[in-house]
Formats: sequence, C-alpha cells, structure tokens
Amino acid sequence: MLFFLVLGEPVLKSRIKYNTASFVTSAPDITKLPADTGIEVAFAGRSNAGKSSALNALTDQKLARTSKTPGRTQLINTFELADVDDMRLIDLPGYGFAKVPIEMKKKWQKSLGEYLQKRQSLKGIVVLMDIRHPLKDLDRDLINWAVGSEIPVLALLTKADKLKQGPRKSQVLSVRRELSELDGDITVHAFSSLKGTGLPEVAKKLDEWYLGPIVAIPPADTE
Repeated sequence: MLFFLVLGEPVLKSRIKYNTASFVTSAPDITKLPADTGIEVAFAGRSNAGKSSALNALTDQKLARTSKTPGRTQLINTFELADVDDMRLIDLPGYGFAKVPIEMKKKWQKSLGEYLQKRQSLKGIVVLMDIRHPLKDLDRDLINWAVGSEIPVLALLTKADKLKQGPRKSQVLSVRRELSELDGDITVHAFSSLKGTGLPEVAKKLDEWYLGPIVAIPPADTE
C-alpha cells in the first residue's frame, strides 16, 4: 500500500493513532496468539533495555507493565491498533537477564525463538539496546537472524538521556557503522522514553511497516 504526499502540504507526525492500542492477550507460546494474519511489529530486547517504557511512550499510555525488576515480561503480550485493521504491536519476553532460574530462561527463549521463526505476520522488529551497552551477543544474534530472514530492523539505543549530546551521537554513528556491514534493512536511532528523543522517528518507521511508504508528488498545476 502506497500513500501519496503533495509537496507543500502539512505532514502529520504519524498516520496511525498508536494511542488507540489496547491489550488483547498474554500468550505463553505462539499457539495462544491471535490468528496469524495481518501485520505485527515486535519489540524485543534485553530485560533491562527499557522495552516496556518505549511501548508506553509510543502509545502515550501505560500499555506495558514497567518494573524496577528486569525480566517481568515472561509472556508474548499482544496489543491491537484500533484505527487500522488487523495490525498489532507485540511485546516479546526480555532476554539475557541472568537473575532468573535456568529453566524459566529456557522457556522464555523457546517461546521467543518460535515466534521469530514461525510467525508469518511479523513484518518488522524493534530491537532495543541500552545506548551505553549496545550490541551484546544476544542483540547481535537477533539482528543477524532478522537480516537473514529479510525482516527489517529498527535498532533503538535507549536511555539516550543518560549521555551528553557528543557521546550520544558518537555511539549512534558507531552502531550504524557496525550494523551497515550486515547489508540488511536496519535503521538506528537514539531513543529516550523520558525525553521523547527518537519518538517521531519510531512512529514514522512503524507507519511505513504497517501502511507502506509515502510517495512525494509535486502539486497539480492549476494554470
């Protein structure tokens, strides 16, 4: 689906009303998810990367539970977007948190792996990484898998407010440079749920994944 933009006319920050998102279900595995139709965009990241905070910032509501204890997201949480048909946001279980029992960690990793490998409606992955500690091994594994599966990635370097402008820009450029070597559809932005940094870029990218790109055309000649 293509959307056309007449040059010179005002542009909305987002074509989708993400604040209409509402909870559908929490599933232990893909068999308990809604029908595998339409389009899903998944949010994934280490358990302390600020995934729930990012979802709440995007939707301007307390959609996902936040906690000072990393690793609270143990299920695949599904949210539907009310103003578009058959389109969903997915909050995947956090990965890489050491302070949980081994068996529980294995269960999370299994449900995460099944979703990523088998879910046909998955059209994009938002990978969240703490800007101070990006591209850990599991982050790299996920991004490499997405590139190999030809699924676009939006890499958000979260908690950007923790760094001053110079180090923040340097870190973004460094991650962009490293990920460019994968030759995949990867976009990298700094993000702060506290300050709103990167929020317009997130909405724009998700708009493209859900609705397709905007094609700019010149205004009609009225003479």
